Amino acid sequence: MPDYYAHPTACIDEGAVIGQGTKIWHFSHVMPGAVIGERCTLGQNVFVANGVRIGNNVKIQNNVSVYEGVILEDDVFCGPSMVFTNVRTPRSAFPRNTSAHYFRTLVKRGATIGANATIVCGVTIGEYAFVAAGAVVTNDVAPYAIVAGIPARLIGWACECGVRLTFANDHATCSECKRQYRKVGEAGIARVDDGER
Repeated sequence: MPDYYAHPTACIDEGAVIGQGTKIWHFSHVMPGAVIGERCTLGQNVFVANGVRIGNNVKIQNNVSVYEGVILEDDVFCGPSMVFTNVRTPRSAFPRNTSAHYFRTLVKRGATIGANATIVCGVTIGEYAFVAAGAVVTNDVAPYAIVAGIPARLIGWACECGVRLTFANDHATCSECKRQYRKVGEAGIARVDDGER
């Protein structure tokens, strides 16, 4: 008896590895060779391809396909109908459907991808980054960055809890959880540990 839940309409192929406490809902398909961590939630009509790696406590909302070459670290959130790609130059007449053609996409711990966003393959989305709904990500996203638009551009910074940060003199304190941050150069921020103040 598995120690995860799969709805009777879900298709779990032999050889898939699924962690304890994970829930897989209606009409979802997990292929052999996929590895899904503990306490994850896969909504309705989610596809997880062979070779995909998904960490613990990942939330994947309805109608998301996670293709080969995609790695989701712990605590990642994928909004409804967001899109991953894994081939940069797809052609029907010239199939590029082997792992040699797939570009790796890495979504790091705690990142959020909003509904209907598109992630063009080969990018890294940094820790706790926040991709706005409908954005098209074509380049790497810095940790804690908030990006929006087509193509996605930096519009601000997010706390680990998801609240937008307001900086004064290169420092910010989250209005909700009180975590503190400082700017690092012109293109990044870092969390300030208690001993760093």
